[in-house]
Amino acid sequence: MKALLDRYAGKLAAQGLCEEGEPLFGGLDATLEWNREDPSREVLARVIGGLNIACILYARPAEPYFSIMNALAREAHGLPSLVPGDSETRTFLHEFPLMRDFGTGPLIETLKRRRVAILPGLGIVSIGTVGPEQAFVYYSSVCFSLFVKFFSDYLEARLKRKEEPSWTPLVEQTIAGYRDFVTKRAAGSALMEGPFQEAGTIARAMIEAGKKTVGCRLVDSFFGNISYLSGDVIYISQTGSSLDGLAGCIDPCPLDNSSCAGLTASSEFTAHREAYSCTGARAVLHSHPRFSVIMSMLCETRRSCANDGNCHTRCGERRFIRDIPVVPGEVGTGRYGICTTMPSALKGTRGAIVYGHGLFVTGGVDFREAFDRLLDIELMCVDEYSIRAGL
Repeated sequence: MKALLDRYAGKLAAQGLCEEGEPLFGGLDATLEWNREDPSREVLARVIGGLNIACILYARPAEPYFSIMNALAREAHGLPSLVPGDSETRTFLHEFPLMRDFGTGPLIETLKRRRVAILPGLGIVSIGTVGPEQAFVYYSSVCFSLFVKFFSDYLEARLKRKEEPSWTPLVEQTIAGYRDFVTKRAAGSALMEGPFQEAGTIARAMIEAGKKTVGCRLVDSFFGNISYLSGDVIYISQTGSSLDGLAGCIDPCPLDNSSCAGLTASSEFTAHREAYSCTGARAVLHSHPRFSVIMSMLCETRRSCANDGNCHTRCGERRFIRDIPVVPGEVGTGRYGICTTMPSALKGTRGAIVYGHGLFVTGGVDFREAFDRLLDIELMCVDEYSIRAGL
């Protein structure tokens, strides 16, 4: 258990969500184990004892997340929770309770209802019912969603000339740091050149592309998916897999459904299959780059729209961020599923963004073109945000 706790604490630091040595993980195996010493362990141990959970995580987010968390909490003006509008929040967490007291009783009562709690000025608590992986995923989701909410709220207020002036330096500094980090990381070694035929080579190419996408922080590791079409087989990352840990987590799914491998494949397998049908591409990469998600949620006509509140599934407007279409869609199949709304939007374009969810891009023969498109579109969205915000 200790090795597992150390592993996820290290992932939080590697992804820039916490400073190294900051995360405090407690995991229940035969006994309750911790990744490090900390006075907060006494309270957190009682929380684990009061809930039917296997793991708890408590950590102060790294910058800019810590300042973003505190700014949003102040702006909440006493509301009991923050409610971001992105897909990750809607799917997994729904709302982020705000707490004023780091105490056993309040934490137990809050975490009975939700899997996370925000303590302004202190940090974030998340739990896992079966292990540290869940606590890690929920913590990273909170950081991502707070980032999206902060920049979305700022831009919407800026357009109405009602922005909070104290937010502007943080916005400017974060944009500059993000652009610099992504650009420098992306300039590393080139991805494998395709086309690929053998299953082993395909797996290596997917693993490499997944690691680079996470390394450039264009997606948190447990979100997004990737696939490659070879002949009549789609090789796709498994549902719940980490893009920076795809070894052994890639399923070969025949197009004729002659295998049951699709049972463990990504929940967006159908969307990938339809994307291949519409585009003739060989590679599909889906990630959640921050500013692509933020810009997809900008709509100046929302308040006068009959679909307000259901923009993510029922938006009927033809929307674009420059040349990139923005479409509604929810995870899964059906009338409003991403597999219905997104694939046709990819035809003849560099990519397509699903409202509040993320970006899909394709590559003709390999992931080099797909990753380049992903990077270019995200940096374009950073530029578009800065222009719209007048920065």
